[in-house]
Amino acid sequence: MDRESILRRLEAQVNIHGHILGAAVGSGMTARYASMGGADFLLALSAGRYRIMGRSSYASYLCCGNSNEIVMDIGTRELLPIIRDVPILFGLLASDPFIDLEDHMVRIKELGFSGVVNFPTLSLIDGAFRQALEAEGNTYDREVEAIRIARKLDLFTVAFVTNEEEARSMLEAGADVICAHLGLTRGGFLGAKNFLPLENARKLANRIFRVCEDTRPEALRMIYAGPASSLADMQYLYRGTSCQGYIGGSTFERIPIESAVYETTRAFKNSGDERLDTLITKVLEGGWAPKGYTDFVRQFIAERYAEDIRLGDLALVMHLSPSYLSTRFRKDTGTSFSEYLIRFRLEKAKELLRSGTDSCRQVAENVGYSDYAHFSKLFKKYEGLSPMEYRARSMEE
Repeated sequence: MDRESILRRLEAQVNIHGHILGAAVGSGMTARYASMGGADFLLALSAGRYRIMGRSSYASYLCCGNSNEIVMDIGTRELLPIIRDVPILFGLLASDPFIDLEDHMVRIKELGFSGVVNFPTLSLIDGAFRQALEAEGNTYDREVEAIRIARKLDLFTVAFVTNEEEARSMLEAGADVICAHLGLTRGGFLGAKNFLPLENARKLANRIFRVCEDTRPEALRMIYAGPASSLADMQYLYRGTSCQGYIGGSTFERIPIESAVYETTRAFKNSGDERLDTLITKVLEGGWAPKGYTDFVRQFIAERYAEDIRLGDLALVMHLSPSYLSTRFRKDTGTSFSEYLIRFRLEKAKELLRSGTDSCRQVAENVGYSDYAHFSKLFKKYEGLSPMEYRARSMEE
């Protein structure tokens, strides 16, 4: 799609729908369903690929792979062949020392990408590391230059900015969209633990958007993620700023996948026993501290004492070694697992024998012993009486 057509479509969306939507993706599957869901354009980012791998988006800033090559692979193999009606933007690492910006941009256009976005962006890096990068010539100005070249080539451009100065530079370079990047997305299992408060994000976005309105009011104004990871968050920002759209990465890719895969898997894992499933879920979610391992075993015995219970199986479910769990259990209870299980079962058997409703053989089966002779021998060893003698005495009392 050519730049003019994209801009006409986006302006129409703003006029009719009120806002536009961009989705940063790392796979063909995400791209397909984001476009079906109404995304107005897609951003092919190396961060998206790392999200699909179960890693943080910040992996795209490390020496884990060549960002531009990763994006080229995603775009040409997974996105361009299946996405026909939605513009696809190339996430460009402008500081890549092994590319000529202009030649690379020409190739991006020839391959069918509709535009460019500056990501990974140095605007998210600060401190001494930022200073060291800039000393080597890796500056935000190189990203500005990339947007300027893309604009000359009539490519659609989205510029990530984090402050007014960056916004002003990108506007002068001809960026079609100024997107206030609010940092990594909060929420989900891998979400950012430290993020900008929503009200601070609103104030920052307003400062950036005022520069847009004063410099080039025709440039579209958008927000990227950060603390805005839900519809309610964005409605707050739409009401409190002049924002015209939202770009989501983890919001549309990582968080929905995390939730859907986790919940579906857990549903299939459930046994149908609500109390047991609650215990197992707590184990799978890492909800037990070391001192709680014994509590789990004791609760499991209380729930399932009539079944065949093996310490080794419990240890495997808890991702522990049997020897460690055995030692831990003895330390916390003062007795071995097998001894504890026997005594628990016999206490239950005594309750049933006193009630007098089931036969002694049935009582044995009800507490986990299918071999009545073995049960009777154990009972007499621990109680000094056979099950029948115990029942008879309890009836007399």
